Amino acid sequence: MAERVSPARKLAGIVRLPGDKSISHRYAMLGAIAEGATRIGNYSTGADCASTLECLSALGVAVGREGASVSISGCGLYGLRDPGRVLDAGNSGSIMRMLPGILAAQRFPTRITGDESVRRRPVDRILRPLEAMGASISAREGRFPPLEIRPAKLKAVDYQVPVPSAQVKTCVLFAGLYADGVTTVRELVRTRDHTELALKEFGAEIDVEGRAVLVRGPARLKGRDLIVPGDLSSAAFFMAAALLVPGSAISIEGVGLNPTRSALIDFLLGMGASIRVRGLEFRAGEAVGSLDVRHAPLRGGVIEKGLTAALIDEIPVLAVLGAASEEGLTVRDAAELRIKETDRIATVAENLKRMGISVELQQDGFHVPGRQRFRAAGLDSFGDHRIAMAFAVAALAADGECTIDGAEAAAVSFPEFFRLLDSLRSE
Repeated sequence: MAERVSPARKLAGIVRLPGDKSISHRYAMLGAIAEGATRIGNYSTGADCASTLECLSALGVAVGREGASVSISGCGLYGLRDPGRVLDAGNSGSIMRMLPGILAAQRFPTRITGDESVRRRPVDRILRPLEAMGASISAREGRFPPLEIRPAKLKAVDYQVPVPSAQVKTCVLFAGLYADGVTTVRELVRTRDHTELALKEFGAEIDVEGRAVLVRGPARLKGRDLIVPGDLSSAAFFMAAALLVPGSAISIEGVGLNPTRSALIDFLLGMGASIRVRGLEFRAGEAVGSLDVRHAPLRGGVIEKGLTAALIDEIPVLAVLGAASEEGLTVRDAAELRIKETDRIATVAENLKRMGISVELQQDGFHVPGRQRFRAAGLDSFGDHRIAMAFAVAALAADGECTIDGAEAAAVSFPEFFRLLDSLRSE
C-alpha cells in the first residue's frame, strides 16, 4: 500500500499514543506464567504485540482482548501446554529473543519461527547464555530462526552480556525464573530496565546492583492489574515532526518517560529542541508524563558508543532531523542497524538520497550533513515500520507530495500512525 504525504504548513494538537511495545510484550509474557489473572490496559495496538498474544494462546493461556484492554489467565511457571504446532513470532524480533527464555524451561518441546525478516536476523546472542544454563536449543545454521527448543532443567548462571541488548538481558532473566539459585546478568552499558520493573511488580525476587541484575529462582509470580504507558519510541516521530515543521506546537499525553529511555529527550535537548516535561508520575515503577514540543532550530549532534545502543530504534528519524539541522548528524558504532527489520543504514541512506539529501556511509554508521532541503520523491518502507514512519516525517518538510510504498509496515508497531499524523495538520 502506498501512502501519500503532502507538506505541512504547521502541526498542532494533542497526541495520545498506543501502549509501549516493549512493556506490552513483557507484561503479557509474565502474566502468562504468573498465578491468577493479569489485566493490562493500553496494551500496544501493533501487530508485534498481537503476535505475542497469539503465541501465548497457542501455549494454552486464556487470553481475552477488547480494544486496548487485555486479560490473561496466568498458568504459573509450568502451566503452559504443548502448542502442537510451530509458534509464529510474525515480524517480532522481541518475541524471538525474549520468549525462548521461558520456553527453554518447559516440559515439552517447542518450535518457534517468524516472517522472512525475522528469519534473517541472528539469534546466537540468546543461544549462548541459554546453553550455558543447560538449555537444549538449536537454530538454523547455528544462529538463525526457526528455533528448536527441547525440555531441559535450567541452572543459574552469572552472565556478562557482550553487546548491549535489553532483549538478551530479558531472555536470561526469564530463564532465571526457572533455575535454582541466583541468576546474574551483567551489562557493560545499562539498557532499558522494563524487565526489572515488571519482574518486581509480578513479585519476583530481583535486585539491581550497579550494572548487574540478579533474579532468584524458582520464582512464584502473581497476576497484576497494569496500565502500559504511551510508547516513547512512537512519540519520537511526532517530536521530530514538530521540531522539523516551522510554527508547530504539539502535546504528547501519558507517554512513558523511563530514565533508561530518556536518552532520546536528552539528545534532542542537546540539539537545541524545545521540549517541556509536565505531570510526571510513577505507575508500576514506570515514569509517565506529558511532553510539550515546539518547533526549534537544531544544532545537530553525534551518536556513538553507549548512546548508539540507547537510541538504536530512533536513529532513522533522527537522521531526518540531522539533514535539517545546522551541523548535521553523525552516527557511529551502529552495526546493529544492519540486522534490524531491514539494513537500516542502507534503507535510511536510500530514502534520503531519493529526497536529494547527501549522506556519507560507513560500515557501522553514517554522516548526514546539515542545512539540506527535502525534495518530493517516491519513497519505500522496504517493509520496515520505522523507515515508513521516519520518512513520513521527512515528507512533511518536502517541497511537494511524497509517496511511501509499503506504508502498511507501520502497523507492526503503530497502526494509527498516519491517521494521527494527519490529524495534527493545522493550515
